[in-house]
Formats: sequence, structure tokens, C-alpha cells
Amino acid sequence: MIEGRAMGAMGANCYLYACMESKQAVIIDPGADGKRIYNWVLEKGLKVNYILLTHGHVDHIGAVDELRGLIGEVSVGIHAGDAEMLTNAKKNLSSYLGSNVVLQSADFLLQDGQELSIGKQRLRVISTPGHSPGCVCFLSAEGLFSGDTLFAGSIGRTDFPGGSLDQLLKGVKEKLLVLAENTKVYPGHGEATTIAEEKRDNPYLL
Repeated sequence: MIEGRAMGAMGANCYLYACMESKQAVIIDPGADGKRIYNWVLEKGLKVNYILLTHGHVDHIGAVDELRGLIGEVSVGIHAGDAEMLTNAKKNLSSYLGSNVVLQSADFLLQDGQELSIGKQRLRVISTPGHSPGCVCFLSAEGLFSGDTLFAGSIGRTDFPGGSLDQLLKGVKEKLLVLAENTKVYPGHGEATTIAEEKRDNPYLL
């Protein structure tokens, strides 16, 4: 099961990915509205094992510690390239917005190619730096969670500290566009798309 909802002032998509047989689940990119996300989990009757972060910008991490408190035992994962963003308001960009979000460190670091089990489902980590140094995507049997790397008709911006357009385009073309064309793509902002649509229509990838 995949469900997504836009959270917070910047409308970053937060996703629930669950094995409905075991009711085990992960939360991907809880950027804001921690209580709303927690109630969503309760409505579905899920047990959250992991909070996984595609990258460390504030609009994708803001509710992590609130959810830690609400859920209890849960492991938070982020790539090493963005790990310091959790604990540094300047690096996660919140200081520029006047909010100074400083969170606890991650419980574990994500690695390219790593696989995580969620009941009978699996998520594979795909490293795609460029929007930030530690950007990752998560590939499941039901679709790709692309964070701020790939959007419907666009790509992530690369003008933040640590960004690189060359790196981002390389990762998208070599690691994402090679996936099956019918792969559903669930981005960090905006509507879902497919690999086929982006190969055909995305102006940044032509």
C-alpha cells in the first residue's frame, strides 16, 4: 500500500508505505504536521518500523522528532551525505526561514543498494545526489519514491548548498530512467507520474 499526503506550508509529500498483510509500515519524509501523520497511521492500523528520509531539507524532516515521541520505538534513516542536516538548522535551511529546526541524529545511515524489509515488502535505496549531497530514492514493487530528485515534468533544484545539476542529471538518467517504464513515481512535491512519462515529456531529460 502506498498513500501520500502533502504536509506543511511547502506542501512536501509525506508517504506511508505498508505491507498490509503484516501491517508493518514506513513513513517517508514527514516534513510537518506530526500529529496529523500519526493519526493517519492509527487510522490505517499500522505499526511503523522506520522513518526514512529522501534528504535533509527542513520541509522533508520537520516532524521527525515529534513522530519519534508519538510512535515510540522507530528507527530513523538518512544518507550520510545529509546526516548533519538533522542537527544543523543552517544546513537543513530552516534557519533561513526563521524556524531553526534542530533534531536528534539518525539511528542509521542509508547506503546505495541497501534493502529494507517492511513485512513481506522491500525497499531498495538508490543514491541520487544533486539536489543535496545525500539525496536518495526508494524503490518498491509498487513504485519509486523520488524525493526532490525527480518530479512530474521537472527535476529538483540544485542551487542550494551542496547541490549539483550534473550529479542530479547523471543519477536520474543512469539509475532512474533505466527502471521499467511503467514504474509509478511518487515525488517529494506535486502529482505522481511514471518513468515512461518523464522519459517522453520531461524537458530537463530530453
